Parts: sequence; C-alpha cells; structure tokens
Amino acid sequence: MTALDLSSPVAVVGTGTMGQGIAQVALVAGHPVRLYDAAPGRAREAADAIGARLDRLVEKDRLTGAGRDAARARLTAAETLDGLAGCALVVEAVVERLDVKQELFRALEDVVGDDCLLATNTSSLSVTAVGGALRVPGRFVGLHFFNPAPLLPLVEVVSGFATDAASATRAYETARAWGKTPVNCADTPGFIVNRIARPFYAEALAVYEDRGADPATVDAVLRESGGFRMGAFELTDLIGQDVNESVTHSVWQAFFQDVRFTPSLAQRRLVESGRLGRKSGQGWYDYRDGAGRPEPHTAGPAEAPAYVVVEGDLGPAAELVALIREAGVEVRPEDGYGGAGRLVLPGGGTLCLTGGEPPVSEDVVHFDLALDYRAATRIALSASRRVRPDLLSEATGLFQALGKKVSVIGDVPGMIVARTVARIIDLAFDAVAKGVAAPEDVDTAMRLGVNYPLGPFAWSRRLGDTWAYYLLADLHQWEPSGRCVPSLPLHRHAEAAEDREGTPS
Repeated sequence: MTALDLSSPVAVVGTGTMGQGIAQVALVAGHPVRLYDAAPGRAREAADAIGARLDRLVEKDRLTGAGRDAARARLTAAETLDGLAGCALVVEAVVERLDVKQELFRALEDVVGDDCLLATNTSSLSVTAVGGALRVPGRFVGLHFFNPAPLLPLVEVVSGFATDAASATRAYETARAWGKTPVNCADTPGFIVNRIARPFYAEALAVYEDRGADPATVDAVLRESGGFRMGAFELTDLIGQDVNESVTHSVWQAFFQDVRFTPSLAQRRLVESGRLGRKSGQGWYDYRDGAGRPEPHTAGPAEAPAYVVVEGDLGPAAELVALIREAGVEVRPEDGYGGAGRLVLPGGGTLCLTGGEPPVSEDVVHFDLALDYRAATRIALSASRRVRPDLLSEATGLFQALGKKVSVIGDVPGMIVARTVARIIDLAFDAVAKGVAAPEDVDTAMRLGVNYPLGPFAWSRRLGDTWAYYLLADLHQWEPSGRCVPSLPLHRHAEAAEDREGTPS
C-alpha cells in the first residue's frame, strides 16, 4: 500500500491552530485541500490565514511565488460536510470530546466513499473508541501531528483495535510523502510520546514537592546537565499548565489510576489558581511586564582539592577522570578497591554518582547524572543535612575547577536528571514489551516529539543495561509508593544483561 496520489483531495475538519497546520502540510505537499468547520465562516477565515502563512514562506525563500499561487488554487473552503465528497483522506482536528468526534465520523461515512481513509488527530482519546461506531472501522486511524504541524516532523500513526494494516500503512506512507517522520504505534493511552514523557514532568514536580529544589534550579539542571532543550517547569508553562495536567490526568485515568502516572497536587493547585503559564502571564514563572526571572541556586566559589583518589569504575561518570586531570587536579588511582566507583577527597569524604538512595552520611556527597560530563555546564550535588561543610566545599570546588556551575540540592533520592532518565527508560521498555511500538520508533518519537537529546533505548545503551533497573529498585526502597518500582520488562532486560556478562543476578 503506497501513499495517496497527489491528485487525491484531502479534507481537514476543524480549523483551529492544529487543523490549519495539518491543512498547510497537505497543501504544500501538493494535494488539493478542502477545509470544513461547523462554525459558519470559520473555514474561509482559516483558508485566508493559511494563505497569509504561504506568503511568509515566500518571504523566507522556503516557497516560490509560483508554488504559493498553485497551493492557493488547490485550497477551498467547504460550506457543508457534503462538500467533502470524493476526498481520499479526511483528518479531524475538532474539540477533544469523544461524543463530538464519533458523531462527526458517523456523518462523514454518509458523505465519503468506503475507500476514503478517515483519521483523527486526537492526542488524548482512544482511537479505537472514536472509530468504534463506524460502519467501516478498518479504514480509521490516528494521525497525531505535533504543534506546530508545519514545523515539527513527528507524526504518530496510531492503529486502533479495528484498524486494517493496509490503512495504517497508507497513512504512514502518506505522512512520509508529506515530508514528515512517521512512527507506528498501537492505540494506548498517550500513544508513544505522551505516555513515555510523563516522568519528565512528574519527577521534577516530585523534587519540588519534596522541597529538594526550586523550579529554576530543577530546570537549570535538566538543561545544563541533562541536555534537555527546556526544563520541566518552563516547558509546562509553555504548553499550558491546564493542558499538561489534563494530559497527565487522562493518561492516569486511562491506565485505571496506575500510580506511575499519578498527577501532581502542586500542579493542580497552580491550575486552580489560574496560573496557567505563558498564556495567562503567570505559571511557575512570572511573564508579566517587568517581572524578573528567578535564578537557579548556584554555589559560591570554593577551593579545588589538591588531589582525588579514584576508587573503582565510575560507570556513566568515567569521563570525569580525564576532566579532573585536564583541570590540573592530581588523580590517584586505587586499583585494589572492589566496590562501586567513587572519588575520595583529601578530607576523607567520598563523592559518588547518585543511585536511587539519598546521601545519608556526613561523609558522602552525591553528584547527578549528566548527558555529557565534558559538555555539561552545571552539576547538581546532593548531601544530607549532616554533611561535613568541608566535604561539601571540596566537592563544590572540584566541579568548579572543571568549569561547571554547581547547584546544591536537598537529599533527594536519585536527584534530578538520574531519576528522570531512569523512569523514562523504564516506561519505554514497558511500552515496547506491551506492543505499543518498536524500540527504534520510541527513540525517534521522543527525540522528535519532545526534543529529548537521546531516545530512551539509546540512553540505556550509553548508561549500561542494568543502570536504570538498579537505580529504580533502590529508589523504590526509599519511596515505596510503587511509583518508581521497575517494570518487569526492565527487570528482564537487566537480568539478561547480567547473564550475558556472567554476573549473578
């Protein structure tokens, strides 16, 4: 089954921001496009708005004048649903209400032919439920574009329980012909991106609710150490707190209130207060005129230690040894040590990459995971309230000598980046084991859909096949709600890795 021929008309129902974006994508790809909206005059207004965006593409040399004129000639506004007769594909982008969508598609079946592909752009409803009442449910798919549709490359092609394989293939190939990067997935709450991305928000909120760090510091660590494009608090302000919370609540309810997807009370209070983010002027941050942006906690200057003793294998943080040497700090290896990797400082205390346990000793400081310790510009440290001041100062000075800003947070198990990445990896393994998507499609979706620096499976390979499992297993001991318990698929993956390496499980 191949992509739709460019001569085949495509219809878009619903002419809000998303509908207009999808229509523009199909139009620029070369299809005749028909717009329909139940509100009188809206389709014509949307056509005019798309025409204006085509003008801007010409101004930016991304479209020729002739290409714009041809596209405008292919774009029409339908006054009634009957005007969509003869279309080969209809994409719906109306309000996120199951009854509204079902009624629309039932009406469409009386207008279009049985060979017309019907698609919903829903991000939160079941594709199976939307198409369940159709006379020909096999030709119904999800085509989940990301906003803004003309710019973001990812499209989740969602197969409902009754979707024919041929229909899913045609939808996939059509999206690819439009210049998008499609990924196949099964009809599951949140599909790929909105399911696997939940910990990015949840862990940041958990650290905040536990008073481990303020939003500005959490965001700075996620960006400058974790390599994420935006921090969780600034991203939810951009998305809209009400929208982000609604998706979280929808996924949580769809999974029968699975504790792994539990919404945040802190976010609920923010929404109740009307602080919805950029669109309301206030969210986690203040966007009103003249408002200042809070600075992340950054430790003051500290003296670097004269030397460090490296004991054992630092695992994901092994690159630090070379960086320490390059900074002019003497490195003394301790070859006889057989425990987990750590750095011993001159004062006798130790500096360790965080696991799933908090730093409870006065002689231990934890540091957070970094995507790339050489490129990272900030490192988070975590210490108990009993930590020796001289040890914390030595640890701070060491990372400052490497050119890093240092944020000291509370005694948070798994800190910020490490617990976030571990939970994302876990949900990815769980999704693949349940047939939601293939590993390569999960990685593609998370990189392109939410701009993650690595896909979960690529991250797992970089960190080691057992890393996420053991961090979450330890974290579960300290937070035994079940939210962080590692999934059975992740356990099996870690066990298989240990069997390959000959390590007792």
